[in-house]
Amino acid sequence: MRVLKELEDAKIVIVDLEVNLGNKTRSAPTLCAKYRGKIIPLNTAHDGRPILMKEENSIE
Repeated sequence: MRVLKELEDAKIVIVDLEVNLGNKTRSAPTLCAKYRGKIIPLNTAHDGRPILMKEENSIE
């Protein structure tokens, strides 16, 4: 594994994220990246597994 480059315009944020799990709505502090004006969760809402920081996973 190696670092290709550091993203200058990205930062780590903690957001209060609301998700629908079945017929229930829940919210919790969630580790995210803020990149190009979008919020990208860094773990899954239901079990906390890490996910890749991809723009298609973003919340606008």
